[in-house]
Amino acid sequence: MQLHFDRPISVREAREAIANAPGCRLVDDLKKKEYPMPLETSDQDIVFVGRIRPDLTDENGLCLWCCGDQVRKGAATNAVQIAELLLEKD
Repeated sequence: MQLHFDRPISVREAREAIANAPGCRLVDDLKKKEYPMPLETSDQDIVFVGRIRPDLTDENGLCLWCCGDQVRKGAATNAVQIAELLLEKD
Protein backbone atom coordinates (compact mmCIF):
# COMPACT_ATOMS: atom_id res chain seq x y z
CA MET A 1 0.00 0.00 0.00
CA GLN A 2 1.28 3.47 -0.85
CA LEU A 3 0.51 6.40 1.44
CA HIS A 4 0.91 10.10 0.63
CA PHE A 5 1.18 12.84 3.28
CA ASP A 6 1.27 16.64 3.29
CA ARG A 7 4.84 16.49 4.57
CA PRO A 8 7.56 13.88 4.79
CA ILE A 9 6.82 11.25 7.47
CA SER A 10 9.68 9.15 8.77
CA VAL A 11 9.42 5.40 9.09
CA ARG A 12 9.96 5.89 12.84
CA GLU A 13 6.97 8.28 13.07
CA ALA A 14 4.80 5.86 11.13
CA ARG A 15 5.85 2.92 13.30
CA GLU A 16 4.99 4.85 16.47
CA ALA A 17 1.60 5.94 15.12
CA ILE A 18 0.69 2.44 13.96
CA ALA A 19 1.87 0.85 17.22
CA ASN A 20 -0.45 3.21 19.14
CA ALA A 21 -3.43 3.04 16.77
CA PRO A 22 -6.49 1.18 18.05
CA GLY A 23 -7.26 -1.86 15.92
CA CYS A 24 -3.75 -2.10 14.50
CA ARG A 25 -0.81 -4.28 15.40
CA LEU A 26 2.68 -3.36 14.27
CA VAL A 27 4.51 -6.45 13.00
CA ASP A 28 7.74 -5.18 11.49
CA ASP A 29 10.98 -6.91 12.51
CA LEU A 30 12.81 -8.09 9.42
CA LYS A 31 15.79 -9.36 11.45
CA LYS A 32 13.44 -11.88 13.07
CA LYS A 33 11.57 -12.31 9.77
CA GLU A 34 8.38 -10.93 11.35
CA TYR A 35 5.99 -9.09 9.08
CA PRO A 36 2.23 -9.25 8.43
CA MET A 37 1.00 -12.54 7.04
CA PRO A 38 -2.64 -13.20 6.06
CA LEU A 39 -2.81 -16.57 7.83
CA GLU A 40 -2.01 -14.91 11.16
CA THR A 41 -4.87 -12.40 10.91
CA SER A 42 -7.81 -14.81 10.67
CA ASP A 43 -10.70 -14.69 13.13
CA GLN A 44 -9.96 -11.21 14.54
CA ASP A 45 -10.67 -7.57 13.79
CA ILE A 46 -7.09 -6.36 14.21
CA VAL A 47 -5.20 -5.21 11.10
CA PHE A 48 -1.52 -6.16 11.05
CA VAL A 49 0.81 -3.55 9.53
CA GLY A 50 4.50 -3.80 8.67
CA ARG A 51 7.22 -3.64 6.05
CA ILE A 52 7.13 0.16 6.35
CA ARG A 53 9.52 1.79 3.91
CA PRO A 54 10.02 5.19 2.27
CA ASP A 55 8.27 5.46 -1.08
CA LEU A 56 11.07 5.95 -3.61
CA THR A 57 8.66 7.68 -6.02
CA ASP A 58 7.15 10.21 -3.56
CA GLU A 59 9.17 12.30 -1.09
CA ASN A 60 6.07 12.62 1.12
CA GLY A 61 5.16 8.96 0.83
CA LEU A 62 5.55 5.63 2.56
CA CYS A 63 4.91 2.07 1.46
CA LEU A 64 3.65 -0.60 3.84
CA TRP A 65 1.96 -3.98 4.00
CA CYS A 66 -1.41 -4.56 5.69
CA CYS A 67 -3.16 -7.84 6.42
CA GLY A 68 -6.49 -8.49 8.06
CA ASP A 69 -9.45 -10.84 8.08
CA GLN A 70 -11.50 -9.38 5.24
CA VAL A 71 -14.69 -11.16 6.27
CA ARG A 72 -14.61 -9.87 9.85
CA LYS A 73 -12.96 -6.51 9.26
CA GLY A 74 -14.91 -5.40 6.23
CA ALA A 75 -17.29 -2.65 5.28
CA ALA A 76 -19.84 -3.44 8.00
CA THR A 77 -17.34 -3.30 10.87
CA ASN A 78 -15.78 -0.14 9.46
CA ALA A 79 -19.20 1.51 9.12
CA VAL A 80 -20.01 0.78 12.77
CA GLN A 81 -16.63 2.11 13.93
CA ILE A 82 -17.04 5.30 11.90
CA ALA A 83 -20.53 5.81 13.33
CA GLU A 84 -19.17 5.36 16.86
CA LEU A 85 -16.50 7.99 16.21
CA LEU A 86 -19.10 10.41 14.89
CA LEU A 87 -21.27 9.88 17.96
CA GLU A 88 -18.30 10.58 20.25
CA LYS A 89 -17.80 13.99 18.62
CA ASP A 90 -21.33 15.17 19.47
